[in-house]
Amino acid sequence: STTATVTIIYITAPTDVTLSSTAVAENATSGAAVGTLSATDADAGDTFTFALVSGTGSTDNASFTITGSTLNTAAVFDFETKNSYSVLVRVTDAGGLSFEKAFTISVTNVNEAPTNMSASASSVAENAASGTTVATLGATDIDAGETFTYTLVSGTGDTDNASFAITGSTLSTAAVFDFETKTSYTVRVRVTDAGGLSFEKALTVSVTNVNEAPTNISATASAVAENAASGTSVATMSATDVDAGDTFTYALVSGTGDTDNASFTI
Repeated sequence: STTATVTIIYITAPTDVTLSSTAVAENATSGAAVGTLSATDADAGDTFTFALVSGTGSTDNASFTITGSTLNTAAVFDFETKNSYSVLVRVTDAGGLSFEKAFTISVTNVNEAPTNMSASASSVAENAASGTTVATLGATDIDAGETFTYTLVSGTGDTDNASFAITGSTLSTAAVFDFETKTSYTVRVRVTDAGGLSFEKALTVSVTNVNEAPTNISATASAVAENAASGTSVATMSATDVDAGDTFTYALVSGTGDTDNASFTI
């Protein structure tokens, strides 16, 4: 007879798989590392391979890759579009036994700069008092619930910054404008979000014409010969008015200097 010693080796499958991080920042480049995968296995010194596989929880596998034990992105993520992804990972040990687990990958929000600026109005009436509100300013920003500050800044389009002021989100005049002197002003405004990112834009403010009273009346002559027939033309009347192209009507009226109105007609 022969006596032999038989060693029985029990090979067990992995019992868990973990990921060192389950979040990635939005706008991170494709290929960015999300986290490192590791496995739990009763077999000491075992080695593992990791793979993305189909099954429950594999909805977003196509947006990720695995290199060695590192889970990487395979796309650029936008928090405002989608902020949660699901992948299914299989870990296989050296003996070919495996374990699968679904992971939820969160996309973290990153502050993004405003992309545009708007004004509720773009004109102001001439002769309006200094401090008159021109418009309420607003900003376009992909980050929901963002707050903004507005300032007048130097740069292209800042020609008339000194003629305006900003309080909060209100653009106001800092001068009295005259349509007949200048009809258009430009200012450069910067909007800054709560995270310190900004956008600048030049805005044009138009001055609208307001009808202004005539300032003088003149006559082509101021004398008439005695004995001239009733109805004889004395003079042609004209008016001085800052509004170009205005038309006028003339009438005799009561008041200081009307003593002889009854002796004339217009």
